[in-house]
Amino acid sequence: MATVSQTDVGSSHKASAWSYIGAIVALTAFGIPVIWLILTALASPSQISEGTAGLLDIHPRWQNFVDAVTMIDFTAYAGNSLFLSTLVATLSTISSATVGFGFARLDARGRKPLFSVVVATMMIPNVALLIPSYVLFSRLGLVGTYWPWVFWGLSGFPYLIFLFRQFFAAIPVELEDAAIIDGCGWWRIYLLIFLPLSRPVLLTSFLLSFTMTWGDYLAPALLLNLDNTTLAVATATGYLDPRGNGLLTVQAAGALLYMLPVVVIFLYAQRYFMGSSIGSGVKG
Repeated sequence: MATVSQTDVGSSHKASAWSYIGAIVALTAFGIPVIWLILTALASPSQISEGTAGLLDIHPRWQNFVDAVTMIDFTAYAGNSLFLSTLVATLSTISSATVGFGFARLDARGRKPLFSVVVATMMIPNVALLIPSYVLFSRLGLVGTYWPWVFWGLSGFPYLIFLFRQFFAAIPVELEDAAIIDGCGWWRIYLLIFLPLSRPVLLTSFLLSFTMTWGDYLAPALLLNLDNTTLAVATATGYLDPRGNGLLTVQAAGALLYMLPVVVIFLYAQRYFMGSSIGSGVKG
């Protein structure tokens, strides 16, 4: 039997130590802004004026959260965000899965160059497309409505198309061949075989689309009106004192409440991300 040398054991311990150090550094880098946000949301205006020393002198002021809900129509804006995020997530998941299936399993002329174009569009920053999108939707009379998000959802997202394409391409061809022998067409193969196997990817796609739409500030600020805008815009611009200055503590409380639904959804859904049941469909 092969023996493990002390050098190999030492190298393994060093690698583990560096992994822990890297994890601690990353956790610190991501955790400090969140901790700072929580402290600001619980602080009073006088503590904010005192700087770091004031924030660390914790005397929780829960009234900040009450003000965050009452100073703006929090429920209405949250409803707008929930509707818009769910709409885009549903449409983009369906359209991206369908396009990804076509790229993965249909042998059509020009498939590879077209897929390369789709992947290349991931390199284009969304900010660069905002002004052309605004001009287009303005000429169509769709500014101030949710129709731009409907069109964006129906067109699919390049990354999600790539994700589905890679997933569907890895499914064994035996499943497809058996379905064709049984007389199934491509739509039945897609709906009855491939989609049920792709539940982890469907959930991942839905969550990514949902969080992206929920967290988007620029597009709603540019394309929507004050009465139908999203919670992202409302929490960024709605907490002002009579002089028009921002209320930092209330803004921090509103930001925490704004983050809460996405955090809860992620914590609930993360267990479904791991693994898939592809192998269970093929018996040796």
